[in-house]
Amino acid sequence: MSKRTPLIDADGEVRELSAADLRRFKPAQEALPAGLQKTLGMKPRGPQKTPTKQMTTIRLSPEVMSAFKATGPGWQTRVDAALKDWLSTHALG
Repeated sequence: MSKRTPLIDADGEVRELSAADLRRFKPAQEALPAGLQKTLGMKPRGPQKTPTKQMTTIRLSPEVMSAFKATGPGWQTRVDAALKDWLSTHALG
């Protein structure tokens, strides 16, 4: 078995990786413990039983974005709730 060249030199600098180095690498799913994969969000979630929302792209003003993002995690859910509230008080078409 051949001796492998260290990835880091005496100064702590990482050397340029070769194709041979990359062939020896393992996918993260094989190398990381299951708990860390879950923490990193690598474990896929199962399919929803009944999808409740549709993915879309929407352009919002910077004021709206900053106001909702300032409320912390879950801001997209709050945008959805605000739109539902608006629909309950306004007739479309």
